[in-house]
Amino acid sequence: MSEHVSWRPEVIADSSGKWTPNGLRFATEQEAVDYARDLSKRWLLVREYRAAPSSDPVNYCYQDGKLVDAGVKTCS
Repeated sequence: MSEHVSWRPEVIADSSGKWTPNGLRFATEQEAVDYARDLSKRWLLVREYRAAPSSDPVNYCYQDGKLVDAGVKTCS
């Protein structure tokens, strides 16, 4: 994989053991982990969560427990 520029949240939500990402990309590992943790509280079947490096551009921030579209508002 090329050098990472963002972090993506990933979850295991079934018995396959397969990590599954979504389309959200965050500037920091902590944002991705925090979002994945929040997701795990809302989805009943999440078994594990993590943040993984991504070569995709940042498209969201996770601030104060809320998603912020990085294309609409500057993330701080």
